[in-house]
Amino acid sequence: MQIKVIRKILEANDQVSDQLRDMFQEKKILVLNLMSSPGAGKTTLLESTLTDLKDEFNMAVIEGDLQTSNDAERVAATGAQAIQINTEGGCHLDGSMVLEAANQMDLNQVDILFVENVGNLVCPAEFSVGEDYKITILSVVEGDDKPEKYPLIFAESKVMLLNKVDLLPYVDFSLEKASNFARSLKNDIEIYPVSAKTREGMDSWYQWLRKEVKTKKSA
Repeated sequence: MQIKVIRKILEANDQVSDQLRDMFQEKKILVLNLMSSPGAGKTTLLESTLTDLKDEFNMAVIEGDLQTSNDAERVAATGAQAIQINTEGGCHLDGSMVLEAANQMDLNQVDILFVENVGNLVCPAEFSVGEDYKITILSVVEGDDKPEKYPLIFAESKVMLLNKVDLLPYVDFSLEKASNFARSLKNDIEIYPVSAKTREGMDSWYQWLRKEVKTKKSA
């Protein structure tokens, strides 16, 4: 009986996600679901991306967190449109939450919508929110075995951003090992070592975004 209930929850979410995907497709918005553990640097990466590309793209952010509006305030300070979802203890965003938030935003002329999911390496991977791609951020301070320990989130992701590479001299982390684990789960996953703080490697991430926006607009 429990398995049937879980299946019904996922099926209901998929229906809302399909509705979101149709809406985003009509507006030709590239939608990216950003996932990571707490403290991996999602918000800092967003701040850098929004600041560096603000003259190229119109971008908006839906922020998911357990409590507070701190991250949304940081994002809004870059000039991007932002809205906060507080899950009040929920470990992930779902389609209904994102639909409610999207309906409160002006998405006309938006090129990229980032959905910053709740910090968690398990639950967010299960629930689509109408995104084009899932993006997982792994910081080098977390350990290079995380793709092996939490396989689903990496197997579901189009891109893995290895963040905080400026700290590599001070931690025991192998970029090669983490990359190999991730590619054993998804052989075509794109991997970009970056530092959102120092901007090291961020140009590769930006080039990927430019390519995907162009593809979305021409579809």
